[in-house]
Amino acid sequence: MLSSTRLPLSDALATAVRAAHAAASILQAHAAHRDRLIIDTKAKNDLVSQADRDAEMAALEILREQTPEFGIVAEESGGDSKGLATWYIDPLDGTTNFLHGIPHYAVSIALIAHPGCIVAGDTPVTCDTPVVAVVYDPNREELFTAMYGTGAWLNQQRLRCTDTDNLDNALLATGFPFRDFSFADHYLPTLETGIRRTRGIRRNGAAALDLAWVACGRFDGYWEMGLAPWDVAAGTLIVREAGGICQDIFQQQPWPSTGHVVASNAPLHNALQEMIKPCLGYTPQR
Repeated sequence: MLSSTRLPLSDALATAVRAAHAAASILQAHAAHRDRLIIDTKAKNDLVSQADRDAEMAALEILREQTPEFGIVAEESGGDSKGLATWYIDPLDGTTNFLHGIPHYAVSIALIAHPGCIVAGDTPVTCDTPVVAVVYDPNREELFTAMYGTGAWLNQQRLRCTDTDNLDNALLATGFPFRDFSFADHYLPTLETGIRRTRGIRRNGAAALDLAWVACGRFDGYWEMGLAPWDVAAGTLIVREAGGICQDIFQQQPWPSTGHVVASNAPLHNALQEMIKPCLGYTPQR
């Protein structure tokens, strides 16, 4: 029974890395001819191009061939959460950056284990749990990876979050409301506090990289609302395996699957939670 429910995490990670590289190759080919791309608008400030779709198909082909037993939820083609585990795929996190020629975007792929799976030891997980993560930045050739219980890496370097323990010395990242403005009144006070209380706030436009940069110590913390699960699935595990904390702002989900995320190193967590208290007055839309 144990062998039938144990996830082969090392094999899954290797598959995710191959899929991320395949998707990134497609993105970089399109990046050289951005003026030829046909751009569609899914919603206000929510863009998709042929680069997104082609990159996703390249990743899906590998994941479906190598792991047909897993479910798939992808940004452009959808899918279902099913089986022992489900892949969450964002083929181009930072689409707006990509379309404007800003070299800050990534491929993000994560595997979420479902209750009953064994991923470490002999005890099954009791809730949906990120267990494999890949965030690949093709412009810097930086490959962020993580596997449940074993750590996180940038290329061959082991990652650890910073030890900054107060807001005064913290450099934070965030994302402004850009598509869903229903939470803007709750978000803006946190931004004002951050501007006044911290060393600085950065808004780079790619959530997967924001989380990866918390894990590697470039940022001390990060918060954002109104994202999608594929934006944060991989980054969540990378932060956690680098010794940090990454969770749903409202602490209602085992990982930030509703797209409201806060992440930091462990010493800064309480201060960052206090800073984002105004967000807690918002009732998430279901």
